[in-house]
Amino acid sequence: MPTPHNNPDLTDEQRRILYEGGTEPPFSGQYVDHHEEGMYACVACGTELFASDTKFESHSGWPSFYDVISKGNVELKTDTSHDMTRTEVVCATCGGHLGHVFDDGPRDKTGLRYCINSACLDFKKK
Repeated sequence: MPTPHNNPDLTDEQRRILYEGGTEPPFSGQYVDHHEEGMYACVACGTELFASDTKFESHSGWPSFYDVISKGNVELKTDTSHDMTRTEVVCATCGGHLGHVFDDGPRDKTGLRYCINSACLDFKKK
């Protein structure tokens, strides 16, 4: 069975984003303007990450969520790349880079904005 890092089903772009800390261009991902009900999982290992009812329009260019399905499914790490300090969101199961979390999300919810690359997600329709 393939490990997430050598999963033959992943594209080169997905590997670059997940395991080299890359990102996709803003407004280019398949889930930026996606509104179906269901669940978003890690494309590499299948770990459930975000429910569609926590997705919101941030107008940032990437899918945004105000909460995770389970805090244990992601790890948060300090990222000091690109001359700034951010909080990186990583899949707790396979270690894949998913995106970053910021504190400018909906104030009536968690106040968080998980800004996630579409290429790292697999959507499972409800």
